[in-house]
Amino acid sequence: MTAPTPVRHRTRWDLVAVGAAAALVVAAHLVGESLKAAGQDIFLGLPPLLAVWLPHVGPGTPVAVVVAVLVVARGPDLAARLAWRPLLLLAYGASAVWTVSLALVDGWTRGVVERLSSDQEYLWDVPRVIDVPTTLRTFSDFILPGPDMWVTHVGAHPPGVFLVYVVLDRLGLGGGGPSGVVTMLVGASACVAVAVTLRALGVESLARAALPFGVLFPGAVWVGVSADGMFAAVLAWGVALLAIGAAGGRAVPAFAGGVLLGYCLYLSYGLVLGGLVPLAVLILTRAWRAAAWAAAGVAVVVAAFTVSGFWWFDGFERVQVIYALSVASTRPYGYFVWANLAALAIAVGPAVVAGLRRTPSLPARAGWLVAAAGAAILLADLSGLSKAEVERIWLPFGVWLVVACVGMPHPRRWLAAQAGLALAVNHLLLTVW
Repeated sequence: MTAPTPVRHRTRWDLVAVGAAAALVVAAHLVGESLKAAGQDIFLGLPPLLAVWLPHVGPGTPVAVVVAVLVVARGPDLAARLAWRPLLLLAYGASAVWTVSLALVDGWTRGVVERLSSDQEYLWDVPRVIDVPTTLRTFSDFILPGPDMWVTHVGAHPPGVFLVYVVLDRLGLGGGGPSGVVTMLVGASACVAVAVTLRALGVESLARAALPFGVLFPGAVWVGVSADGMFAAVLAWGVALLAIGAAGGRAVPAFAGGVLLGYCLYLSYGLVLGGLVPLAVLILTRAWRAAAWAAAGVAVVVAAFTVSGFWWFDGFERVQVIYALSVASTRPYGYFVWANLAALAIAVGPAVVAGLRRTPSLPARAGWLVAAAGAAILLADLSGLSKAEVERIWLPFGVWLVVACVGMPHPRRWLAAQAGLALAVNHLLLTVW
């Protein structure tokens, strides 16, 4: 049967949006290559991504393909009819297997172990930590260049993320393998947190519709394994707990959400912008008592780090100095301010690109979340502090853009497009993160 004209019309414009995004990616690649040919070192092997061309398969390939096929074929139906808690468990399991299997396309050593254990990553400096109080008190002393400066990722972030890996090491989960698996398992839960948020806001049908797209999120390529995937989950669960507290007038989840949101400030300086998402929740619910409890949770975390000797603004000021001396200084703002969006389009996938143009027609309790994440991305982009590598850096915002997919017609086709893109990226390219 021929689809009604309005549906065909809307679908045509979805394809136009995807085509425009594809053209942006091609333009970003061609201009990036021309910059390199002209002697401008933008430190990207395959603009706009930090990657190199390397077609390959690995032990994760068959598992990733099977997960993709099952989610495309059965995901929408199961999401619509399963009881809520079993659905969340199934979605998390599928997301975790999808993420881990994508990482294993590159093999265990190259795809997991070496991702967090290189000489620029967090695990490199873990043996330096003799006691945590001293580390926190002196953390800012080793951000600026010097003989004992922290390696790139440790010094470029507040100490919260470094402490996570220190604690994992103390628990016997140190090293690239165990720490990488924990990082992926945490990051894979972000899609569940987004769905929990939507349900708490009273739009369970949209939460269910979003889950399959959250599971097959192409950004899972970088969730396995980068700490930014873990950041995405921490922020998402902070928002989810706040939404539960705000919707039900409950102090404990609101306070717990505030604690997680406060800890986000010490995972990455850029996650300050992530505060726009919980702010959207509070605007929607007008739950100012829950806001007070959440603020108290944030204050507890800030006070704990401050009393321990780490002053956030001191660290941020020094990191800006490091940023000005890093590869970022040779990356032209005029190129990356739009090429970043091309990298983001790859990370979120064609379904999100098409869905974003439909955002104004979403119910407010979904549209505001998408708009908040979009505003965070726009501010990060314009700031000039995100030049390249945003395919992983913007994961904490990208997982919320998935909400834009909930109104898409023919969801299985769009899920197949999402999965196909992720599989293509991971099998044709070798990504650094």
